[in-house]
Amino acid sequence: MGCKNLISLVLIATLITKEVLATQHVVGGSQGWDPSSDFDSWSSSQTFKVGDQLVFKYSSMHSVVELGTRYFACGTLGHCGQGMKVKINIVKGNGSSSSVSSPSSSPSLSSSSPTSTDASSASQYFASLMLIVTLSFVTMISLF
Repeated sequence: MGCKNLISLVLIATLITKEVLATQHVVGGSQGWDPSSDFDSWSSSQTFKVGDQLVFKYSSMHSVVELGTRYFACGTLGHCGQGMKVKINIVKGNGSSSSVSSPSSSPSLSSSSPTSTDASSASQYFASLMLIVTLSFVTMISLF
């Protein structure tokens, strides 16, 4: 097998690994986005990393409004120090809509219904399986 193919396989494995390592946090834990949840205790028990997702499970009686301060920065070494960072304060709008959507360039936070968690779990399982197959294949190739 050529060097180009081996590099391609390693690149694919790296991309898959990034998706597998992301964590989905169901806001409120098993109770979800509900008044009976203790959100302060829940959030203090979680470790959030770049790339993780927030999943809001709630009934049609509830909604999610994003408010507060969000921080974004370039992850390339030295770029943040050169000014590639932004602080954005999100406030509730005056319009009839009661929710504020995240910028399309920021996939780190999402809200969804319970069914999207199942689909995401399946995609994480598939990504894990693909990673194992790819790494096994690369290992076998390197042995010969």
